[in-house]
Amino acid sequence: MYNLPQKVQAMVHSLNAKAEVTILEKVGDNDYRAEYQGKICTAIFNPFVGLFYVDDLYGVVSERK
Repeated sequence: MYNLPQKVQAMVHSLNAKAEVTILEKVGDNDYRAEYQGKICTAIFNPFVGLFYVDDLYGVVSERK
């Protein structure tokens, strides 16, 4: 689908709005890791609207140092 990593516009949970994020890798069926403001977060792709949804509140996997 995408050559990863790739910067895209995505819906970010804490903003409830679009922002630029980096999709880092695909880890499963519709299960991605994304970086937003130094946090590695879970993300999913919604094919109906063509956007990734990044959970930077409850889906934080790790933080970059």
